[in-house]
Amino acid sequence: MQTHLAPEYQGTPDGQAAEAILRKCVHCGFCTATCPTYQLLGDELDGPRGRIYLIKQVLEGQKPTRATQQHLDRCLTCRNCESTCPSGVDYGHLVDIGRKVVDAQVPRPVGERAVRWLLKEGLPSPLFGPALRLGQAVRGLLPAALQAKVPPRQAAGTWPQRVHARRVLMLEGCVQPAMIPNINAATARVLDAAGVQTVRAPQAGCCGAVKFHLNDQVGGLDQMRANIDAWWPFIDPAAAQPVEAIVMNASGCGVTVKEYAHLLRHDPAYAEKAARVSALTKDLSELLPDLVPALQGRLRLGAEGPALAFHPPCTLQHGQRLRGGVEQHLGALGFRVQVARNEAHLCCGSAGTYSVLNPGLSTQLRDRKLGHLGELGAETIVSANIGCITHLQSGTDTPVKHWVEVLDAALQPAD
Repeated sequence: MQTHLAPEYQGTPDGQAAEAILRKCVHCGFCTATCPTYQLLGDELDGPRGRIYLIKQVLEGQKPTRATQQHLDRCLTCRNCESTCPSGVDYGHLVDIGRKVVDAQVPRPVGERAVRWLLKEGLPSPLFGPALRLGQAVRGLLPAALQAKVPPRQAAGTWPQRVHARRVLMLEGCVQPAMIPNINAATARVLDAAGVQTVRAPQAGCCGAVKFHLNDQVGGLDQMRANIDAWWPFIDPAAAQPVEAIVMNASGCGVTVKEYAHLLRHDPAYAEKAARVSALTKDLSELLPDLVPALQGRLRLGAEGPALAFHPPCTLQHGQRLRGGVEQHLGALGFRVQVARNEAHLCCGSAGTYSVLNPGLSTQLRDRKLGHLGELGAETIVSANIGCITHLQSGTDTPVKHWVEVLDAALQPAD
C-alpha cells in the first residue's frame, strides 16, 4: 500500500514503523473473513482492512473523527488477522500506533475517560485485591452485570517448598493473584512435581498491557521497565544461578512480555535487557514437552481421562503463534482434549478490558464461543488466560479453569 505521510509523522519512530507496516498491505481482504467484529457488524471499517485505511488516512494528514476513534476502539486486538494475512502485516503494532495518534486529536467524553482511567489505574493497583475481596463479600447483592465480573472467592492451595537445580521465574500478574490465585499455585506445584522450582520476584507487577492498550503507552512502558529491574537479579547472565526461563501462565501477559524487546528497542538503557527478557519468556505450554515425561504415571485419571474442551486464547494462538501444544501434550498424559469444531480461531470477546468497554459485542462473542464449546459435551472448559477464563465462566455453569489447574488436580501426591 503506497503511503505519503504528513510532515509531522515523517521521520518519527511511530511514522517510520507505521509506514513499513502499511506498505506490506496489498488490500486482499483475507483478514475480514477472520475478524470477529466484521463477522458481527459486517462493516468494512470494523474489519482490519478498513481500520488500516483509517489509520493510513490519519497518518497522511486527514483529521480523525469520533467515528474513527470508535472503529479503532471496537477492534479486539485479537490479531487473528495476522494469522490470516499472506503479506505479514503487523496489524497489532499498527493499531497501537493508530489509537495513539487518534486519541491525541479526538477528545473522549468525560464518562468514557473516567472508566478508562479507573481500569488502567485500578486493575494494576495494589488496592485491586482488597477491592475485589469486598466485592466478593457482597457479591450476592450486586447487579447481575457486576456479579459476572466478580468471581467467587477461591483458595490457592499450598505453594511447594522444595529446592531444585532447575529454576524458572514466574510473573504472578496484577489481577490473577486476587481473582484466581490457584492458577499460580497450581503452576508451581506442577513444575515442582517435574523437578522445576518456581521463583517469584516480589517487586514485579503488571506486565504493562493494561495501560499500554488503553493508550497510556508511557505508563505501560514504565511498568515494563520496572519489571525488568525486578527480574534482572534472576536473569542477569552474570548472576550466580540465573533462571532458565521466565514462565507466563497468562497468555495475555506472555504475548506482551515477549514484545518487550520491540517496545523498548529505542530505549538505550533498557533495549538490551528487554531483548534478554523477551528471549527468556515462555508460555507455560512451551514447557509441556519437558513436563510430560516427568509426569507420566503420576496422574489419577481413571480408566478414561477427563473430557476437556480447550479454548485457545487469541494471545496464545495468534499473538504468540502457539497452536496445538496444550491439546497434544495433555492428550499424551491421558486427558481427552478437543477444541471447538467451529470458529476455534475466533476471539471469545474478553480481550483484556474489552468486555467492560464494549459489553454488547463482547457478550455476543462469548455466547457464540460457548455455543461451539458446548457442542463438545465436555465436563470442563479449559483455557490459558485469566481474562478468557473469567469471561467464559460468566456465561456458563460448566466449570472453566486454566488447564494447569486440571493437571494439578490430577497429580498424585509426591513421594
